Amino acid sequence: MTESTDQSSLGTEPAALERFARDRPDLVMVAPYMAYLLFMMVGGKFPEAYLPWGLALRGLGGFTLFWLFRKHLPGLRKPHLGLAIVMGVLCAAGWVAGQKLFDAVGLGGRFFLFPGVPEADDPRVGISAVSWWSQAVLRIGVASVTVPIVEELFWRGFLLRALIDWHRFEKVPLGTFTWVSFLGTSLLSMLQHPDNWAISVLCWFAFNALMYWKKSLLFLMIVHGVTNLALYVYVIAWEDWLFW
Repeated sequence: MTESTDQSSLGTEPAALERFARDRPDLVMVAPYMAYLLFMMVGGKFPEAYLPWGLALRGLGGFTLFWLFRKHLPGLRKPHLGLAIVMGVLCAAGWVAGQKLFDAVGLGGRFFLFPGVPEADDPRVGISAVSWWSQAVLRIGVASVTVPIVEELFWRGFLLRALIDWHRFEKVPLGTFTWVSFLGTSLLSMLQHPDNWAISVLCWFAFNALMYWKKSLLFLMIVHGVTNLALYVYVIAWEDWLFW
């Protein structure tokens, strides 16, 4: 996908949607992530027996908006697939090792804006094997596909540029560096990961740095997806439910 995607190759779309995307390029980048968060809250209210449906809802909700607006996104650019896989595995290992280190030095508690303590309960307790594995597969699938797409559009595609020029963020080239946007997005990530707030900042440092290096949203989506996938493989293999 390039900056000026060939419209005819993607078919037609409703005129209202095209006008909306043209007039609100910020919402094109933000809406898939907002839809994901909304459906995550809604799905989280489902009874235990129906949690797989809640997981599917959040994944499809965010991905659907991404697909609707795909014509109006900036160019995703090169995947750098081999490098992305390596970086994703390293980021997952760093997330686990960093959290263990922060736990050891007393920085592993929940971010102060969020009351309570991080939960590390075994999610398999009290449910059938079928329910557990359906939840696990859906959670991992959503985390490896939808989450990287909607989060990278928001964090690296929108906010990293909006903190440079909020009203004309789309004019800011992907991967443009300023200290305000670099530190601002990293610190705001604590709100998204209150149970892992300290390592979240360092992870966002790494993700932002990779964006500055390769200037490719597709590359970051793959890195992010591999990070999540590798992290969940670790969680299930070692039964370290703090990261679930």
